Amino acid sequence: MTELKSLFTEEFVDLLVKISGEGIVNAAKGFAGMIGKELEVKNSSVKLVKLLDISKMLGGPEDETVAIYLKSEGTIAGQMMLVFPFDKAMGIVDQIMGEPIGTTQSLGQMEKSALQELGNITGTYFLNYVADNTGSFVRPTPPAVMVDMCAAILDIVIATAGIENEEVLMFDAEFKQGDLSTDIQFWVIPDPKTITAYGAK
Repeated sequence: MTELKSLFTEEFVDLLVKISGEGIVNAAKGFAGMIGKELEVKNSSVKLVKLLDISKMLGGPEDETVAIYLKSEGTIAGQMMLVFPFDKAMGIVDQIMGEPIGTTQSLGQMEKSALQELGNITGTYFLNYVADNTGSFVRPTPPAVMVDMCAAILDIVIATAGIENEEVLMFDAEFKQGDLSTDIQFWVIPDPKTITAYGAK
């Protein structure tokens, strides 16, 4: 929390903490609607993570990774990714498509479309919560699914964003449905103008 307060105002940090709980719950409602089952949200949190540490948290820079990428435009602008190790992404596709876990072994167009819809719905629910609680206009762009080594995906995102800061916000939570558990991570890279507007003075 101290690290967050070094980057953002205290009021914005309080909002981030609120979003990490209720905003993630709102995103879970979107996911639950997709799979037609109730989800329980556990262990939600928000923290600053160094860009170079992301690949380590996902296993390693050369590990195959699936990222659902979208941008938010408006008053609070930036980039958002849902990032999963490859095997976890396969399990999520199975949940979306109503198949037994372990059925999906590769990502064809149909599977990528399912993940795009996951990003679209959960991202929209998440950003709608942000907008409603800040009085801001926030609009998500259509999501894109990337499958590559973790380091390669991060290089693309960094180049696209023209990122100057070395840290991103990580909203982390566990979605539980019966005996199934899915770790969801929203990686949020604030636009420089957002940091300027809400940054610690």
